[in-house]
Amino acid sequence: MKKTSWLLPLLLAATPALAVDLLQVYRQAQDYDAVFATARANLDAGREKGPQGLSGLLPSLSLSGNTVWNDNDISSGGVSTARQYNSNAYSLSLSQPVFRWQNWVAYDQGKLAVALAEAQFVQARQDLILRVAQAYFDVLNAQVNLQAAQAQKVAIAQQLEQAKKNFEVGTSTVVDTYEAQSRYDLATAQEISSANDLEVKREALRVIIGEVPESLATLDTSKPILAPQPARMDPWVEAAQKDNVAVQIQQHNAEIASKEAEKARAGHYPTLDLVASSGRSKGISSSGGSARVETDANSIGLQLNVPIYQGGYVSSKAREAAAGYTAAMSSLESARRNAALSARQSYLGVVNGLAQIKALEAAHASSKASLESNKLGYEVGVRINIDVLNAEQQLFVTRRDLAKSYHDTLMARLRLKGAVGSLDEPDLQEINALLK
Repeated sequence: MKKTSWLLPLLLAATPALAVDLLQVYRQAQDYDAVFATARANLDAGREKGPQGLSGLLPSLSLSGNTVWNDNDISSGGVSTARQYNSNAYSLSLSQPVFRWQNWVAYDQGKLAVALAEAQFVQARQDLILRVAQAYFDVLNAQVNLQAAQAQKVAIAQQLEQAKKNFEVGTSTVVDTYEAQSRYDLATAQEISSANDLEVKREALRVIIGEVPESLATLDTSKPILAPQPARMDPWVEAAQKDNVAVQIQQHNAEIASKEAEKARAGHYPTLDLVASSGRSKGISSSGGSARVETDANSIGLQLNVPIYQGGYVSSKAREAAAGYTAAMSSLESARRNAALSARQSYLGVVNGLAQIKALEAAHASSKASLESNKLGYEVGVRINIDVLNAEQQLFVTRRDLAKSYHDTLMARLRLKGAVGSLDEPDLQEINALLK
């Protein structure tokens, strides 16, 4: 691919030797970005769904105790007796589910919830990569726009000075001076606007990484941007429909919804538990007198519970869960369609971006030649000042568009990898290798 000689100096003009590169910015964002920190905490919370689901299959053990002060007045046959004493007891109870189908379903749900949390974290990491790269290239674009505006202003200032001199010696009309002055004023306004836009983009980067680097590594246009492999759209679309992280998330949601429906139906099933208890109580004999009695009680057995009718609650929950599963399947289909669309758009973004770069490189060469021709024509009197100004403006617009096209194409590459669910730090490293 042919490269233009002007773009590299323009992009590197304000870059000192120790510029921060894209990979460094990404690693700063991993430590600072609040959205990613939230995702990391949500992952830790989601992983606890596994132990919670397992707990329904494990025994539960409880210890209870009490101590009571008793003050009783007892009347019998005209005789009243006051009895004051302390009684206390404790009991250790064990319950082990033998058959509780809903607990087994909840255990499966817990494992799916962990997988869901991990997929959501992968999506958050991919989103961070895209946000960092977009903010990074937005700053580079704003820098190029400002540099182009400043260079255009300098060129127009030179043309304005020349027009004034030509008017003074009578070789041009005052119209050329007015035209150059008008373009110079417009270039000044564009410079102010570009400077403001650069500050806005730098502040957007600050939100993600907590600071604004003095300079960012810029694109080395001597290194080619590779075309997508495979070089056909269909394999990317097929991969996106299966491996896109949003699709995986909705797949997990659908499976969880299916288990929820199964768990609701299990409300009609009987349950069987192994129960055991051991305890001791102290008090006085209930037959009268003040003799203290200690009782040790131990028991073990099976407890069967057969639900018969619960006011229609279980049936209603089953219908609710079935509707939720239908909704989850619709969301899954929507995610697949969106993933396919994203893959198509991103693939075309890369392919068309590469073609646009090639076309803009040719346009830049033509614009540069046109400017030189118009300058020469103006000197010999076959072109007027407005022709030179238009040629200069066209050249700077082409330079700006070419730099933006490079950045947009790289972003399209990242989005394409994200569409098929494979976007990760090595992809940033590939982009980072193109920076200087």
